[in-house]
Amino acid sequence: MEAQRLIKTIERNWALEMDGVEMYAALAERERIPQRKTIFRTLSEVERHHAEQWAARLRALGGTVPTTHSGKAHAIRVADTPGGLQQIILAIKEEERRDVATYLHQMQEIDDEETAAILRQVILDEFAHAHVLDQLYVACSPRAALDYLSRHQRQGTGSWIGDAIYGINDGLGAIFGIVSGVSGATLGNSKFVLLAGLAGMVASALSMGSGAYLAAKSEREIYEAELHREREALGADPTAAKEELAIFYRLKGVPEEDARKIADYLAANPDQFLKTMAAEKLNLTEEALSNPITAALSGSISTAVGAFIPIIPFFFLGGVPAVIAAALISLVAHFAVGAAKSLVTVRSWWSSGLEMTIVGAVEGVVTYLIGIGLGHVGG
Repeated sequence: MEAQRLIKTIERNWALEMDGVEMYAALAERERIPQRKTIFRTLSEVERHHAEQWAARLRALGGTVPTTHSGKAHAIRVADTPGGLQQIILAIKEEERRDVATYLHQMQEIDDEETAAILRQVILDEFAHAHVLDQLYVACSPRAALDYLSRHQRQGTGSWIGDAIYGINDGLGAIFGIVSGVSGATLGNSKFVLLAGLAGMVASALSMGSGAYLAAKSEREIYEAELHREREALGADPTAAKEELAIFYRLKGVPEEDARKIADYLAANPDQFLKTMAAEKLNLTEEALSNPITAALSGSISTAVGAFIPIIPFFFLGGVPAVIAAALISLVAHFAVGAAKSLVTVRSWWSSGLEMTIVGAVEGVVTYLIGIGLGHVGG
């Protein structure tokens, strides 16, 4: 592609991404649920990063980055979409498909490697966006989508281990706050602390278990739906389906001839072909899917375990000694949970443990002081 045509193409790509920035920013602005607002803001920032990449490439080629853009089709069409969140998500996915089709077409024509590298990254990000949007559509579950944005994918047996650690973390943090607050308000009256703590423990465990079940079930439904779509596409146009899979391998750096050979080989086994296509599009395999029952049990039991820790001293003690004992045992547990998180993160165990301990200490002090204040108001 000649230089001037390439510059014009990149200008259009920049405008396309800026349109995406505005579309997701507008959705974040109108969204009232905090988790969904965070998702749309994150997607808007990803689109902005794409636009910045195109702007940098424009400058490198001697072009000028426009100060405004006229192409606002995405933002306008999505803004005019009737219905609720699911209808809006379908409209967004349609816009994203048009963008991916445009970029894939450019991949066929552009022989500039630096531009092609940006195209590959942008296309892969767009498929990741599709997964996030699928999570929102199937279950309207902001938690599941946020989990994907922050951790991308849970792998194999590490899934339930990670769920257990995060469950203990959530239970410990929530009930430690309740215990601290009620202790401050009642001067460590063990009866009230136990009632509040046990009620909070049950509520937190049920909430975590049901959330983990729905998230795992939604993830499995999305995977099965993608298999169904790919099965229909393969039956309707096998050549196009093989070409699409070959493109995924080319995006990963596999030479074109080898990519086509791999796609042809997989197409000889339809079941494997479908699973591969689903894995490439969703970054998810059947083996990595969580079992909903296992996820629910792991989440609820671990949350209950974490929640039970801060209330243990109040079975045996009362007043200030119980408050001190609860604080000490909870802070030790915070450090242990933080250290255990290093099993599913890349941070050192002592750094993660210390951070959790500090957070727990601040939480305990703040809620205890609030409890004292509420106790005086009640009095």
